[in-house]
Amino acid sequence: MSVTMRHISAAAIALSVLLSSCANMSKVPIATVADVDLPRFMGDWYVIAAIPTFLEKHAYNAIESYRLESDGSIATTFTFRKGSLQGPLKTMKPHGWVRDSSNAVWGMQFIWPIKAEYLIAYLNDEYTETIIARSARDYVWIMARTPTLTAVEYQRLVAMVEKLGYDPAKLRQVPQQWP
Repeated sequence: MSVTMRHISAAAIALSVLLSSCANMSKVPIATVADVDLPRFMGDWYVIAAIPTFLEKHAYNAIESYRLESDGSIATTFTFRKGSLQGPLKTMKPHGWVRDSSNAVWGMQFIWPIKAEYLIAYLNDEYTETIIARSARDYVWIMARTPTLTAVEYQRLVAMVEKLGYDPAKLRQVPQQWP
């Protein structure tokens, strides 16, 4: 390879690295809530809507449940019916851990060695509604302590998701039907 070709290749690589860095810097980091009372946050959360991962794309009756362990980690159980309200019950048990003093930035691991960012971007004062986001803005979850929200409550949370930089058209409402 000639010197000129090596310079052109090196310049092309440098330019692509620079452009991808600029693209990542253009996203404003997602702000999390100032403080999360972990014991109060624990328990069942119904997934009301999500820009879902491939694992939960066809989830019905989805519930994320958290339990604080004695070592400070968070035992997580995610259950849902696959494909319909009568579909097979699926259960996942990712492992969570708090990554900052606000308790609003978590790591979550569904399968080893893949670790995911988990940001508590919104949590109401009553601890009955939350939005979980990711800096990559690829996935987001609207969750509540009840299986349904009013249309007004839901639209308010969707507007918050949009303000976080997500495309609300990608949200999928998770069907919830409980006896």
